[in-house]
Parts: sequence; structure tokens; C-alpha cells
Amino acid sequence: MTLAAATNENLANISNTLIYSAMAVYTLAFFAYIAEWTFGSRSKVGRTAASLTAGTKSAAPAVTVKSAGGTTVLDRPQVVTRAATGTRDVPDGPGAAGGTLKGDLYGRIAISLSVLAFAVQAAGVLARGLSVQRVPWGNMYEFNITFSTVATGVYLGLLALRKNVRWIGLPLTTMVLLDLGVAVTVLYTESAQLVPALHSYWLVIHVSTAIFCGAVFYVGAMSTTLYLFRDSYESKVARGDTPGRFAASVMERLPSAATLDKFTYRINAAVFPLWTFTIVAGAIWAGDAWGRYWGWDPKETWSFITWVAYACYLHARATAGWKGRKAAYLALLAFACWLFNYYGVNIFVTGKHSYAGV
Repeated sequence: MTLAAATNENLANISNTLIYSAMAVYTLAFFAYIAEWTFGSRSKVGRTAASLTAGTKSAAPAVTVKSAGGTTVLDRPQVVTRAATGTRDVPDGPGAAGGTLKGDLYGRIAISLSVLAFAVQAAGVLARGLSVQRVPWGNMYEFNITFSTVATGVYLGLLALRKNVRWIGLPLTTMVLLDLGVAVTVLYTESAQLVPALHSYWLVIHVSTAIFCGAVFYVGAMSTTLYLFRDSYESKVARGDTPGRFAASVMERLPSAATLDKFTYRINAAVFPLWTFTIVAGAIWAGDAWGRYWGWDPKETWSFITWVAYACYLHARATAGWKGRKAAYLALLAFACWLFNYYGVNIFVTGKHSYAGV
């Protein structure tokens, strides 16, 4: 083994330390997000119920004028979003903090901790790559730590763009902790050089786009899941039922079902062309490495199945009869295909992609 190909054990150990440190910070962020939801205002069902009751009125909501200390204050009418089914107009919730100072304080702490954890984890991923002088996604352990880093980066990027996505913070942090827990216990692999078949610039292009697509698909899956809960909640209120206090407190802070449905569609539609490129790049790499562009290897097959599933979702979502819950179930099925393509195929199925190891 040449000096250039040797593993820098010191950097490898630093990477491990940074990953464990990131897990500790993510744990603090997790509890901060819990506090944000707990200490936020206890929203009432009245907001959604009132909007559903007034949903049939065509007149524009009145603007009221208040006098506060000699200053005239105009109360803006609530902005509502039409549901995917076209039957409900429901306002977005105020967010996890519920509009309270205490809840917002914990929310800001949680976001700050998320930024810190992201920086520490990114440094750990970088140190892992530098320890062997290559990109840090040559096996499942490295893919996992890089994937969760990118997922957090997508969330923080949306926040930086001033998108109201703080409701993603808690489920995302939970996922990252589970992902890193599996990575350091079940999937951990010592830092080492790549097998010859992986020495290609396509490893940088193909796998990096796959990681980014997976991270965005995950954010879309979270939004889809929350949409199903919120849509059920709105349906219950529309029927005149009274949800439990806890359900009302949580659901009233989320965006409306219509907003969540639209967010899911837009984020999946935005990343779908890149997933198409990922498959094409993989086929080109296969042509260089194995002398054929497509051979229905299990990884290739399930990548294509995932592509078809998301294509069906996007087509169905753009068709009036498949908006709402039907399209949401299809989106979750598509993400399940992506998960199996990564975990199931890599662990349980033998194919040409098995050389990367667990």
C-alpha cells in the first residue's frame, strides 16, 4: 500500500468523535424542539372551525380598526388556502411555537442547535473523506452520515430562504438521530480505500445526486405524512366533531392540509428531474465499468421502480381526481421504494452493487 493510499487513522478517529458529538447536539436540539411544541400556545379548534363555517361566504373578510395607545392598528384578514379537494378553506397554523414568546425562544434555540449539529456533522463527514483522500460515501455507513447531513442542510436551507418549515424540525431531528444511531452501531465500517470498481469520477456525480435526492424525498415524505394527519383533523372538525385537546394543540399549529399538499408536490416535482439524471448517470457509469448501460441489476431495477412511482405520483397529483389523500398515499409508496432501494437492496439482495459492502 502506497503512502497516498494509506488511511489517516488520526483523521478517521476525529471523524468518529465529531459524529458522536453531532449526535449529542442533535439530542439537545430534539429536546428544544419538544419544548417549542410544549410551551407554544394551546391553540383552539375555533380557528379552523370558524374558517370552515365561513368557507361558503364569498364576501371578502372585513378589516377591523383598533386604537392602541393613540395608534391606529389595522387587523389583517387571515390568509386561507384552498384545500386540494376544493372543499375547504383553512388558515395555516402559527407554527410550532404557536406565536408565544416562550415557545419562540425554545424554537430559536432548537434551530441554533440544529445549525451547530449540522456544522459538527459536516466536519465529521469531511474528516472521514480526508482520512482516505476520497469522497465520503464509499459504503453504507458513509452514505448514512452524509445523507443525514444533507437532509439537515435542506431543512436549514429552506429556513434561510424564509420558508415557514419550522414544523419539520422535530421529525427531521428524530430521523437524523435514528439514522446516525443505525450508522454507528449496525453499519459502521472502518475507514478504508475503495475497491477498484469505485475509482471513477462518476462516484462523485452519481452518488452525490442520489444522496441529495434522497434527502429532499425525505422532506417530502415528512410533509406528506403530516398532511394526512392534518387532513384527517380538518375533516373531523368539518363534520362537527371535537378533537382531543392534544390533537387540537398540535394540528392547529401546522400549516393547513392544502399548504402541506402543495409543499409536498412542489418539493417532489423540483427534485424529480435530478433523480432522473441520477439514473442516467448510473447507466453511463455502468457502461464504463461493466460494458453495458443497463442489466436489470437489483439496484438498477429498484431505482427505476422508484422513478416510476414518483412519476406516477406527479402525474396523479396534477390530475384533479388524484389530488389529496390518494396522491399522498402514492407519494409515501414512492418514498418506500426509495428506502427499499437503499436499505433492502444493499442488505438483503446480492447484485453487482454489493461490492460496496454494508
